[in-house]
Amino acid sequence: MNVFNILISGVGGQGVLLTSKIIAEAALLEGLDVKQSEVHGMAQRGGSVLSQVRFGDKVYSPIVSEGEANLLIGFEPLETARYLHFLKDDGAVIYNTRTIGTIGVSIAAEKYPADINEVIRSRARTVMPFDGTQLAVGAGDKRTLNLVLLGAALNFLPLKESVILEAIVNTVPRKVLEVNQKAFAAGRAQGR
Repeated sequence: MNVFNILISGVGGQGVLLTSKIIAEAALLEGLDVKQSEVHGMAQRGGSVLSQVRFGDKVYSPIVSEGEANLLIGFEPLETARYLHFLKDDGAVIYNTRTIGTIGVSIAAEKYPADINEVIRSRARTVMPFDGTQLAVGAGDKRTLNLVLLGAALNFLPLKESVILEAIVNTVPRKVLEVNQKAFAAGRAQGR
């Protein structure tokens, strides 16, 4: 396998880092070389969070170059749009359509674009937008948005579902495992 590149973007507290950890664990379970990088300077205060996961036969760097991402998983529309320039021409975008007032918007340093969904659709060939937050609430906890998005992303990941499920068991704390598994199943159904 050549290197597969994933960007995961969102806002602090949405589970971006756990999602990247699960994907990295799944790739390791499949015997692939994995590199992971993350930026989460203001993650606990609602700031932007970006994680990069690369896996394949041999991966030399954890950083995804502009124009090289196969998949962008966005937990929030504005955070999704920020990283569209990293997508390959044939790359896919999966994102949660529920908006969050990020730090930049809250302090009026940024204005939330009214046409954000159109911007995302215009810059990516394959786009799967949906209200993942609603599915997470339906699964039992809005904090499981990350597993909903991961389930929906499975259509685009070159990893086996059984291995991702094993990585979830290995990674998610036991006390919240069941609700996270339900959220993954809800996302999987959405992605089909």
